[in-house]
Amino acid sequence: MRVQLLVTKTDFNLPNLENEFKHLGISYEVEYVEEHPELVSALNIRHSPNIIVDGELAFQRQPTEAELKAYFFGP
Repeated sequence: MRVQLLVTKTDFNLPNLENEFKHLGISYEVEYVEEHPELVSALNIRHSPNIIVDGELAFQRQPTEAELKAYFFGP
């Protein structure tokens, strides 16, 4: 499973998101919208942060840790 955090370089949510992913043991990559206009266009990105899982937009905002658990590990 490929998990990408697609954020702006100034997104203040990134440190918190990274902590949540590390706490849950989920591997991820950080990608910046400024460097990937093709993702912005293809996924119709308008805000930051965004979480992409296997090429599909999973969250278009910062989810709670409970939402992340439910998405990645089930209810």
